[in-house]
Amino acid sequence: MSERRCVIFNADDFGQTPGITRGIVECHRNGVVTSTSLIVTGSAVNDAVEASKANPHLAIGLHFDLCGEDEREFDTTNIGAVRDEFNRQLDLFVKVVGRRPAHVDSHRHVHREEHLFPHVQEWVRPLEVPLRGDGRVRFMGGFYAQWEWKVVDLKYVSVPFLKKLLREEAPPGVSEFSCHPGYVTPDYVGIYREEREAEIRTLTDPAIRRFIDEEGIELMSFEEVRRSGM
Repeated sequence: MSERRCVIFNADDFGQTPGITRGIVECHRNGVVTSTSLIVTGSAVNDAVEASKANPHLAIGLHFDLCGEDEREFDTTNIGAVRDEFNRQLDLFVKVVGRRPAHVDSHRHVHREEHLFPHVQEWVRPLEVPLRGDGRVRFMGGFYAQWEWKVVDLKYVSVPFLKKLLREEAPPGVSEFSCHPGYVTPDYVGIYREEREAEIRTLTDPAIRRFIDEEGIELMSFEEVRRSGM
């Protein structure tokens, strides 16, 4: 594995809305997305579960959510309350999907806050799956069109920029390239809007698949990582 260059394209927010779910599925079927993270607090969880049944090679993890798109208040210093919410969402994931998640991450990276990360590591450890930021899979978050809060620059989700990232940010080993594709529909609440549909165009562009092949990069899913015992 050390000499191989493997990339996971993981789409966050699966199940947030029907439009986002549809966009992620399109990027899996017609593009390079291999994995996704289910947000069980989303309004389209049932749509996402049905879509996952029709796309069995799309690995599914848990997108742990404390803040939502409406930035609801949650006291993350109350570790007991965070643990209870994590367990509630994990139990719901298992109930609706029918199996444990292939990986775990969180909405707006809340689990990576310094005071939370060791606790979340402890809660995830029995699952024996990668947790974003734990070092088993290298995380790359540069494919994102708001490097500054609410400042949109679609250059950062373009085909040329993704090629640059793949060339420079996919060393030997396994790297996760996070992405946020989706179709924006009236039921969607959030600041990341036109950027989602721009991501769809890039992630399904045949030029990206050709470039991955030319670079000798292997596409991998989190399910494959889990099975390998990493």
